[in-house]
Amino acid sequence: MGKKHEGWERRSSLQWCGTLWPQPHYPSPKRMEAGKSVAELEGSESKVVVFSVMGMTCAACAGSIEKTIKRLPGIREAVVDVLNHKAQVLYFHSMVNEERIREAIEDAGFEAKVIEEESNYTSTQICRIHIRGMTCTSCSTTIESALQSLYGVHKAGVALATEEAEVYYDPNILTHNHLMEAIQDTGFEAILISTGEHMSKIEFKIDGIKNDQSLSAIERSLHALPGVETIDIYPDINKIAITYKPHRTGPRTFIEVIESTGSGCFKAVIFPNDEGREALRQQEINRCFKLFIWSLAFTIPVFLTSMVLMYIPGVKRVLDIKVVNMLSIGLLLRCNFATPVQFIIGRRFYVGAYKALRKGSANMDVLIALGTNAAYFYSLYVVERAVFSRHLKGSDFFETSSMLISFILLGKYLEVLAKGKTSQAIAKLMNLTPETATLLTQDDEGNVVSEKQIDSRLIQKDDVIKVVPGSKVASDGFVIWGESHVNESMITGEARPVAKRMGDMVIGGTMNESGVMHVKVTRVGSESALSQIVQLVESAQMAKAPVQKFADHISKYFVPLVIVLSLSTWFSWFLAGLATPTAVMVGTGVGATQGVLIKGGKALESANKVNCIVFDKTGTLTVGKPVVVTTKLFKNMSIENFYEFTAAAEVNSEHPIAKAIVEHAKKTTEEQHHSWPEAHNFVSVSGHGVKAIVLNKEILVGNKKMMLDHNITISADAEEILAEAESLAQTGILVSLDGEVAGVLAVSDPLKPGANEVISILNSMKIKSIMVTGDNWGTANSIARQAGIETAIAEAQPETKATKIKELQLRQASGYTVAMVGDGINDSPALVAADVGMAIGAGTDIAIEAADIVLMKSNLEDIIIAIDLSNKTFSRIRLNYFWALGYNVLAIPIAAGILYSPTRFRLPPWIAGAAMAASSISVVCSSLLLKNYKRPTKLNNMEINGVKIE
Repeated sequence: MGKKHEGWERRSSLQWCGTLWPQPHYPSPKRMEAGKSVAELEGSESKVVVFSVMGMTCAACAGSIEKTIKRLPGIREAVVDVLNHKAQVLYFHSMVNEERIREAIEDAGFEAKVIEEESNYTSTQICRIHIRGMTCTSCSTTIESALQSLYGVHKAGVALATEEAEVYYDPNILTHNHLMEAIQDTGFEAILISTGEHMSKIEFKIDGIKNDQSLSAIERSLHALPGVETIDIYPDINKIAITYKPHRTGPRTFIEVIESTGSGCFKAVIFPNDEGREALRQQEINRCFKLFIWSLAFTIPVFLTSMVLMYIPGVKRVLDIKVVNMLSIGLLLRCNFATPVQFIIGRRFYVGAYKALRKGSANMDVLIALGTNAAYFYSLYVVERAVFSRHLKGSDFFETSSMLISFILLGKYLEVLAKGKTSQAIAKLMNLTPETATLLTQDDEGNVVSEKQIDSRLIQKDDVIKVVPGSKVASDGFVIWGESHVNESMITGEARPVAKRMGDMVIGGTMNESGVMHVKVTRVGSESALSQIVQLVESAQMAKAPVQKFADHISKYFVPLVIVLSLSTWFSWFLAGLATPTAVMVGTGVGATQGVLIKGGKALESANKVNCIVFDKTGTLTVGKPVVVTTKLFKNMSIENFYEFTAAAEVNSEHPIAKAIVEHAKKTTEEQHHSWPEAHNFVSVSGHGVKAIVLNKEILVGNKKMMLDHNITISADAEEILAEAESLAQTGILVSLDGEVAGVLAVSDPLKPGANEVISILNSMKIKSIMVTGDNWGTANSIARQAGIETAIAEAQPETKATKIKELQLRQASGYTVAMVGDGINDSPALVAADVGMAIGAGTDIAIEAADIVLMKSNLEDIIIAIDLSNKTFSRIRLNYFWALGYNVLAIPIAAGILYSPTRFRLPPWIAGAAMAASSISVVCSSLLLKNYKRPTKLNNMEINGVKIE
């Protein structure tokens, strides 16, 4: 305790730090110019300037610009809006001016000019809404049209498979309440998921509640807090749901207020995670199952009395006994059992049909209501005539209406069951976040005065948390004290641990490998990187493929046509809408379990057509983990003795190259658990190397600049080896003992294992492979030859990569369908320009914003999996359409009576209903078969470094 964060003074967001920041590898988000005191700054006048910034392609570009601006002295705040290509900067004009800020933006690679801030400045927010009551694509199309007709809505998408709407809207014109009202006006139930207004939602279970007055008192206390938007109370289970702005308040504050209300007898805990949307989905599954069972219970007697028992002589005589005139016991039983199915169990279809007709549309409910009502009321007419007639004989169709409803409810149950099987990948992602975190309490001067373990869900914005070696980072933020290396592979796919120093951003869920860090939390809840990835998976399952949009367009005209032809043919239209979303939903879910995040139907369909893939080199085709490949000695000493000194110094460093040298030293000395000599006066020179005293000798291990800074002469032989290493895309490391160069190490970033096998498989799939890199031609050609790539483009700038991709798309008469595989910010223009952008080992912003497909495990084999999964998904969609349209072609003419004249064959309505249900089940099951997806056989037969992988 009592440790002070060097250069850190805790103040409110409207104040400046009076102490000086040291110079970390990346400057901290807020930095002061030397010599400026707090008083001088507070006496300075701040100004706001707005720049028009051109060249941004994603959130990573915006983040890069923000960081560049904030490095300047006198910058108070900077916010970049990538959507509207603007940057707003609050600065002290006595320390920096507009021209200097503009130059900094242009130095970062973007065009900028000062503009007047517009009074009608527009922005876009995203609202997600859960919708209940949709039964077919006509429902989703109706809701989409209603949302898009609202002034202020930029784009709206409604997914039948996930029962969600995603709306991009202008918050200056609309609120989420207007969107929900529009949905409810179309006749469906709307439940808010998120508003996009930087708000979070949390639920608490409260013990100690005795009456409604207790809940009311708690509600009043919470409403008094700044930042609290809405409070929903569930008195039957003592639960409170709070929607709030995370930058103003948070869950710990809520618990403190709840437990201090009244006499302090209340105890609040976060409501269990499994009580959220997954519970609602389970309730829907249970509800559909109960409806089907009840319907089946009433339908079976109807079916038996009309189709089975009539052929048993003794039973038939009982059923034919007349009650009144021609009204038999059998007919009366069928009427009594069919009525609750039609009007109680089938009530949902009447409600849905009324809502659709009220809005001038015809959905599946309209078709069901027409068909079943025709059968039921005609049968009721037969009953009425039988009661008042002594001679009339007529056939009833009670079995048709009740069996049809039962089959439809079975299909609905299977549909919601299929939807519930796609959340496993999301659950695995959310489990990356640690359950607890160490919260630090500081005094006004930034000294740590206490620490305690808390539930990670209680972390609030601007908290300072402690991250020890071997633990996971609990939330997104930036380092304010300490240094370490963080393994971000579970989030970004980057195999090499990333160095983190003061001012660097860290991602929640990543693993801290070494060193202690104090992290100031910047993003919590729905704003965190993990939550954004989860939203990516959900949005992917929501997105429609272009082929589905065509089906939706046809469906608007198809329903009325089918009604005219035959009221019993609704099933085919329903399947035409069900075929694509179920397959896309399952396909994207399977991709997530394989570590391949696919952004919806468009990405799936584009990947299905790819015939050219452009690869970045570093970190994509290469491992990203250095190894020592050559050693050259210049002093009369053994290789073991040389590595004794080198490893003794490097073992104290956490740099990846240092670890590579130590690992190589262990192999050289044939000791895996070697105890190296003790190093004294160890110093790590950032970006250059290390120095220390080992066995009374001064040793330096680092690059050429480090040697020159210490006046160490580098011989011509050493210079030649360094030049040779650089020509081979290797890093040259010099080692000096007592002021003389003792040896040179060459460290290489090798080709990823299996890279050439992946390229070979792509060639066999008739997919062309090209490598584009910013490295020199010698390195590019060497790596390309090793990988088996015939075409390599070197010394390419980020914009050059995008240009090359556009040239490939226009090269032939039809052009290539190009996929770009990249791993960094510099690749983002190319990822956007490509038909399919695949991010491998990329930063989170790049992975979410720029790429269409994210390969989370950083394996090149996943490229083949993504393409193969796309092919299989669209094969499944075509098969689903075969079932749907095949039924139309065959069933409609038969139902219309085309075979009756020559063969006297008619299709009974209840058989049509059974066929409908069977085909509905076939479509759902066909899509669910994708969950059994297996990686391509070619990948199973791959050999990596001579070892067969199975």
